[in-house]
Amino acid sequence: MRTPARARASAAGFSTAFNTEQKIQAALPDPDSMKGWKPKTGKAHVVEQPTPPAQCGPDWDCAAVADGSAKFEEVGEIVTFHLYAFADQPTAQDACRKETTQMAKYTKAEVAPLDGATSHAYYRNAGGLDGINVSLCLGTVVGRVTIEGGGSNLDPKTAHSMSRILIDRVRKAATAS
Repeated sequence: MRTPARARASAAGFSTAFNTEQKIQAALPDPDSMKGWKPKTGKAHVVEQPTPPAQCGPDWDCAAVADGSAKFEEVGEIVTFHLYAFADQPTAQDACRKETTQMAKYTKAEVAPLDGATSHAYYRNAGGLDGINVSLCLGTVVGRVTIEGGGSNLDPKTAHSMSRILIDRVRKAATAS
């Protein structure tokens, strides 16, 4: 899924470094932003010695300086939000390109473009659960929204709305810095 040039420019213009656990936690959805969903897990982690990007090869998240996730459940569906923070925009853009290349082997999902982020979506099956993933590139972070569940209808509209929540949270955390 391609994002309009205007949205790509706005996503590329944001350079906040999410290099603390507090910044990662602020960027991830919380129970208030996920009304109707039950919180399951959440974590944030700062990498003590990040790998230099030149040493990562095809491993797209290798150079992350921090990461975090938050998981919520609603009637048999689970949504997981992941954030990978990078030291700067060029490193994040490189990670996004590598992630897009790795995910090209999966079936594309038709999720509407997300203003403010470069994104792509795909279906996958892992551990007996069907899933839909939306990957988002926003300035210095790469985010992923995964919705999965046994028998889930994997509605692209749900994937879009969950992705919108993550984009809004990241932007809000960036402006609070």
